[in-house]
Amino acid sequence: MRRRRARRRVVGTDMKPRLSVYRSLHHIYAQVISDESGRTLAAASTLAAGVAENVKSRCSVEAAREVGKAIAERCLGNGIVQVVFDRNGFLYHGRVKAVAEAAREGGLKF
Repeated sequence: MRRRRARRRVVGTDMKPRLSVYRSLHHIYAQVISDESGRTLAAASTLAAGVAENVKSRCSVEAAREVGKAIAERCLGNGIVQVVFDRNGFLYHGRVKAVAEAAREGGLKF
């Protein structure tokens, strides 16, 4: 229900794609999606090789920060500077907040 309510307002375009965060019990995932063209432009998660090696636990706030840094690097590498943040129905707290703050520190604007 919360996801549908938020998705009505949060739409990613080719110029300003959507940064979607999904939090499971053991991992955290981030994708940059263009809803206009229906493509995933960049992705990062705690399962990725570069992120998993840098953290002790894959379900911690520290791991979420690493995912935020990784998604920011990949977006800037693809020429994406501005995104719309989609918390995907999760509360803006803890790991979701850590991904957002690390992405901002990495250079993404939202």
